[in-house]
Amino acid sequence: MTNLDTLANLFEPALLTEIRQFGTLQQFKEGELIMDYGKYVRMMPIILKGTVKVLRLDDQGNEILLYYLSSNESCSMAYSCCMEARKSEVKAIAEEDGELIAIPHMKLDEWLCKYPSWKNYIMHSFNERFIELLKSIESIAFHKLDERLIAYLKEKKRLTGSSVIKASHYQIADELATSRVVISRLLKQLENDKKIILYRNELKLMSSFG
Repeated sequence: MTNLDTLANLFEPALLTEIRQFGTLQQFKEGELIMDYGKYVRMMPIILKGTVKVLRLDDQGNEILLYYLSSNESCSMAYSCCMEARKSEVKAIAEEDGELIAIPHMKLDEWLCKYPSWKNYIMHSFNERFIELLKSIESIAFHKLDERLIAYLKEKKRLTGSSVIKASHYQIADELATSRVVISRLLKQLENDKKIILYRNELKLMSSFG
């Protein structure tokens, strides 16, 4: 089993022991599909390293970015699907190489009653994902696309800790539910304003980006 030091500040020693005993360590590569639409979810992932994006299809068949998951975070959607034996309504894709530990569905309810730290973790996770969903709705409903793009790039930088954002114009457009042409135009304007430098399938945020 892998070193779970990153979880030591979240869970009591007895729970960490059970996580090591019943959890399954999984490595994932950039672009790997971790969870897909319409599939039954048999485990709840806790991200140990790397970043995972969670998406959902709208009524027109367009994918919308809901939120990102990074170190020590989990997907509330996966927990809900496990507990209710429902098929997934979201898709999770790895943004970069990393690893997770998969918690089997039969332990979720047991630990909820047995360990206060697990209950706190699950409640906190639901609250964090709910806040992020509200921010996504607010961004789509009230913010201009250029503002959403800037917020998107800042979030990418925060998650990766790098000013180099690895994403194609098409990918950014897809995650912001708009067209590639519009995103390319906005990115070009940011480059003209000396705030970014565009490369093939990636871009660099300059100090003037803010």
